[in-house]
Amino acid sequence: MVNQTYTADVLVVGGGTGGTAAAIQAARRGAKTILVSEFPWLGGMLTSAGVSAPDGNELEAFQTGLWGAFLQELQQRQPGGLDNSWVSFFSYDPRIGAEIFADWVQELPNLHWISGQVPMEVYRQGDSITGVCFADFAVTAKVILDATELGDLLPLADIPYHWGWELQSKWGEPSAPVTFNSLTQKYPVQAPTYIVIMQDFGESIAPEILAAPNYKPSQFTGAWDGYGAETFLNYGRLPGGLFMMNWPICGNDYGEGVGRLIESDVSRGEFIQESRWHSQNFAHFIQKQLGSHYGLAKKVFPHTHTAFALHPYYRESRRLVGLTTVREQDILPIAKGRVASIFKDAIAVGNYANDHHYPGVQFPLQPKSIRWGGRWTGTPFTIPYSCLIPATTDGFLVCEKNISVSHIANGATRLQPVVMGIGQAAGMAAAICVELNCQPRDLPVRTLQTALLEDNRSKVLIIPLFNLTPNHSDWQHWQLYYLDNPQAYPVSGDCPESAFDKGLIQESNCFKGIFYRREQQEYKFTVTAPAAYQGQSWQLVTLRSHIDKQLRAYPHEQLVTLWGRHNHSGNWLLVEHLNRG
Repeated sequence: MVNQTYTADVLVVGGGTGGTAAAIQAARRGAKTILVSEFPWLGGMLTSAGVSAPDGNELEAFQTGLWGAFLQELQQRQPGGLDNSWVSFFSYDPRIGAEIFADWVQELPNLHWISGQVPMEVYRQGDSITGVCFADFAVTAKVILDATELGDLLPLADIPYHWGWELQSKWGEPSAPVTFNSLTQKYPVQAPTYIVIMQDFGESIAPEILAAPNYKPSQFTGAWDGYGAETFLNYGRLPGGLFMMNWPICGNDYGEGVGRLIESDVSRGEFIQESRWHSQNFAHFIQKQLGSHYGLAKKVFPHTHTAFALHPYYRESRRLVGLTTVREQDILPIAKGRVASIFKDAIAVGNYANDHHYPGVQFPLQPKSIRWGGRWTGTPFTIPYSCLIPATTDGFLVCEKNISVSHIANGATRLQPVVMGIGQAAGMAAAICVELNCQPRDLPVRTLQTALLEDNRSKVLIIPLFNLTPNHSDWQHWQLYYLDNPQAYPVSGDCPESAFDKGLIQESNCFKGIFYRREQQEYKFTVTAPAAYQGQSWQLVTLRSHIDKQLRAYPHEQLVTLWGRHNHSGNWLLVEHLNRG
């Protein structure tokens, strides 16, 4: 029974990565905003789902918008810094991430956050969505955003969506299957992971991790073969002796009957319970195999099972049928280039490799990885505004993994930084639609792009450029230039040399040693000073474009002085500055 009806300019349903960014941006723009979340933490993948070692948009030039602001806040608040794991350049305690989002929301008097609620019904008038009903209240708004983890507003609003695979005949995607097969039937979408945080209790014996129902140790046998136990654990190492267990090889990805997620509330609950048990069994296996000092972390997440995330890490959801669909071709590098082609209505950037998870299956995909800065990264691509807009429905936007994207391309568009960028753009668009009294489909995209580029708190990258950061005086000029002249966008992703940006040196330490070039874009460094590290050999990596250029030109077996941060888990030095000799 509805006891109260709220009114707002913008309603965001779902407090995940995209929804949190959308609500914050809409409110910062001045819109009266209501954010309704299912869970007591905001941030979704970055916090409540436990993925506190995020992937993608790691290069300095791509750390923009709310994503860049989030990284800066983490760097200030996380004791010991973010250089902890080897899967990511940024790993942190998820409690600190949740604090940041809560603080950002609390500082906005025009943003009302309600937690612990899920949508029950959607109100429509003709072709427009006008409100959403929850258990005992409703919200009407001028623009409504679906930021749920699984696109739950789409069926409630009777908005067309995709679920599962598309064949190659649909869009001509090179990695799509020609016919439906056993893989497409068993795994209609990518497998989620119920993340569990483990802890090294040192000299103490950790409490025993009990086996959950259906424990089969054979499921996990060989999980760290080829890596070794220490490297396996360091994959998702967090500060304070914690480990994020999000391991795809004979690990805790879970996809048995994954289609149950959208069948009914009961079947979804059954799948979620099974996936948590699967992670509990993986943790039990790790404790049995690697030692009783490894146990479940204490008091991480705010519910009964404190070592387990508040919900699974969903890699795929229902996907909108939008004005534009992002396909595999749109995220792959252009001929002889290291960037994808750009959309004229681009509003966000991603760069992660196309990564699909099907337990026990190796699924080949067209490569979109490049060597850059001494390591592998991904071809940058853009997200168009039109993939957030339903084909035939007004008053509505999506801003999570539920954008209009193919199943294949979702493997790259689903990552945390790009979803945060999508959310920020959707929130900005919704607020401007309120200002202009127009529908999302009628919003002039250049108005939105300019607002994102000029945002006074967290301006957003729209055109991927490796060698230009937002603090450069020419940054906005080149963003607008390539939006106006997409045919001039360089296949290298680099601006003209005159625009080269050295940026700021972050907190780092000085090291001296010998530089070795192993391969193109593979560098080693043997330390001669300080004495505490003498004789150690590390990989050299960088996130900064001018350092990448210097490393590519540096002579083999030469003395070098470096400033940077050592990452024990990755055995690399993240280089911020270098001098010869």
